[in-house]
Amino acid sequence: MAQRSEPAESHRFAGRPRVFVTRALMPAVEARLGELFAVTLNTGDRALTRDELVAAMRSADVLVPTVTDRIDEAMIGEALVGPGAAALRMVANFGAGTDHLDLAALHARRIVVTNTPGVFTDDTADLAMALIIAAPRGLAAASRRLLCGEWRGWGPSTMLGHALGGRCLAILGMGRIGQAVAHRARAFGLSVTYHNRHRLPPAVERMLGARFEPDLDRLIAEADILSLHCPGGAATQGILSAARIARLKPGAYLVNTARGNLVDEEALITALRDGRIAGAGLDVFLNEPAIDPRFLDLPNVVVMPHLGSATREGRETAGMKVVTNIRFWADGHRPPDQVLPERE
Repeated sequence: MAQRSEPAESHRFAGRPRVFVTRALMPAVEARLGELFAVTLNTGDRALTRDELVAAMRSADVLVPTVTDRIDEAMIGEALVGPGAAALRMVANFGAGTDHLDLAALHARRIVVTNTPGVFTDDTADLAMALIIAAPRGLAAASRRLLCGEWRGWGPSTMLGHALGGRCLAILGMGRIGQAVAHRARAFGLSVTYHNRHRLPPAVERMLGARFEPDLDRLIAEADILSLHCPGGAATQGILSAARIARLKPGAYLVNTARGNLVDEEALITALRDGRIAGAGLDVFLNEPAIDPRFLDLPNVVVMPHLGSATREGRETAGMKVVTNIRFWADGHRPPDQVLPERE
């Protein structure tokens, strides 16, 4: 995570900043943006192409991207140099994650970057808990059987899943969301073990009933259910490799509501297909929205279309955080959610 450094130089924006929003936001948020700024909206709500993103950066003082907008150093350089280049001065990201942005390139050009942390913690934890329940209980396969007209009524030995009580929930990444999942897991009788870059204070561990495991491979091997909550980025890409998937118990389940690129999908599909692990609950995928179709055919997988943050309340709150960050910046103040460069 980006660390705090010296504050950016104070300024006050003259006039109404030109704000380009890359995806459709909640109506109240778009209305507020229109009241305060010279705003351009994506009324079609489709992911913009690379060239469209470059053009947006050329036309705006403030860009409001989302997780679907991958912005790299080459795009930033192309947008900010040459004839017609605009002086993009702020990137007000909608969402907490910033691994889709080249932060180093933005900071090198003194472009202010903000995000919306903490908004989706409970929403994402709720969905993770839903998948932690749904995968072992086999809810996806049972629902499919009902919808396809294959259900022939209740039976004492049909469509059986597994109970949660007493099982080991292993959490990889114990930030806000991981801790919220651990808190929920206690109510279902799960024991919680976690791995994190930094161990939590003992008081927090006691409150959550969580045990720290410093060895990631041991954590994976002990897991009955492994839930991923680490951030995206180069440090965690492929962290659940083929070798680590092979360490999972035959009866283990994987839940991923974090980032698709944390997982070797080919190895996961093979393990699920061959029964080397019991199942998975997945809300994120490597090449969204082009999900590997094999996931859709596996009876032991619960799939969701990236719904972790998909609540009306959360999306509106995040949008209003974007508005607040832009207002603070335009008024010459440090935005409350500024993402600052890493310290050397």
